[in-house]
Order: sequence, then structure tokens, then C-alpha cells
Amino acid sequence: MAIRIVIDILIAIGAIFALAGTIGILKMPDTYCRMQASTCVATLGTLCTSIGGVLYAAIIMHSASAAVKIAVIALMIILTNPLGAHAIAKGAYRNGIRPEKEMTVDDYGRDMKDE
Repeated sequence: MAIRIVIDILIAIGAIFALAGTIGILKMPDTYCRMQASTCVATLGTLCTSIGGVLYAAIIMHSASAAVKIAVIALMIILTNPLGAHAIAKGAYRNGIRPEKEMTVDDYGRDMKDE
């Protein structure tokens, strides 16, 4: 019964992180801050929820195939979410969307001068 409590806590933590990401998207001032909130928090929320799902599938349901599928989905999200956010941020910068505050280091601007 203790493992069920751990699973429920992990899924609840994942849901809280997903809610925090949603609130961050609504409250942050500019595009880059919103992407930071949505990407990092959603990835961590997905990780917690996926760990809970893997434990539930493996221990409670006794389904190794379901646990492996959940783990593969979690791995793909963890690998692709930061890459997608970086591509979107670079595209936004290229299209002239700048942060509200002045940047002290402008790596995207430095990279774009070479193109």
C-alpha cells in the first residue's frame, strides 16, 4: 500500500508542475519567459507523472509492456522538449521578437550575424 501512496504523490507533483507551467504561461511578461515556464516546468511535470505511471504499470498492473511504453514516451518528451523550445526561441528572435528587458548577453544575436 505504501507504493500506491508514492505513485499518487508523484502523479500529484506532476500535475502541480503542469499547473505551474500553465500559470507561468499566463503570467510571464514576454515570449522567452513564457517558453521557459512552459518548457522546463512541463518537462519536470512530465517526468514526475511518467515515473508514477511506470511504477503503477509495473507494480500495480503487472504490465511490463505498458511500463516500457510510458518510459519511452517520457524519454522522447525529455529529449525533444528542450530542442523544440530552442528552435522556437531562435525562430522568434529571427522574426524580430525581443525580450522586454535589455539582454546583457545576446548569444542569438551573435549567432545570427554569421549567417
